[in-house]
Amino acid sequence: MSVFDVEIDALQGGSADLGQYRGKAVLVVNVASKCGLTPQYEGLERLHERYAERGFTVLGVPCNQFMGQEPGTSEEIAAFCSATYGVTFPLTEKVDVNGEHRHVLYRELVDVPDAEGHTGDIRWNFEKFLIGPDGAVAARFSPQTEPESAEVVAAVEAALPA
Repeated sequence: MSVFDVEIDALQGGSADLGQYRGKAVLVVNVASKCGLTPQYEGLERLHERYAERGFTVLGVPCNQFMGQEPGTSEEIAAFCSATYGVTFPLTEKVDVNGEHRHVLYRELVDVPDAEGHTGDIRWNFEKFLIGPDGAVAARFSPQTEPESAEVVAAVEAALPA
């Protein structure tokens, strides 16, 4: 199974159809609207815009498991992201990324280590996973790693389809 085979709904309903990203690079990020890291939406949007025409997208995955920092409804989340940060990249339904009800998408991601060797549970909002065009996890980045940091940009550029 690849990440592209996982079923997950879009924020506004219906399938998010991860299969549409086969052959592209995707940065999967668990997001929240009321977190100290929420301003990362700006960098995520710029990264998305910078590489979209080269086969890249950011995929935001709202999660309310970290101190209740994503309490809104789908409509509230969409309105906040659009109005506050001009988000144009796709967002999925709100899911659990840890614990007994961890979404299948995150079951496919959490065994990959980041640069410090961390595997397993998501540590906080805005943890990032770069999926290569083949559906394999190419890199994992801590929540504090800025979306436009040198290491994220280098990994994205290396993962872009030829």
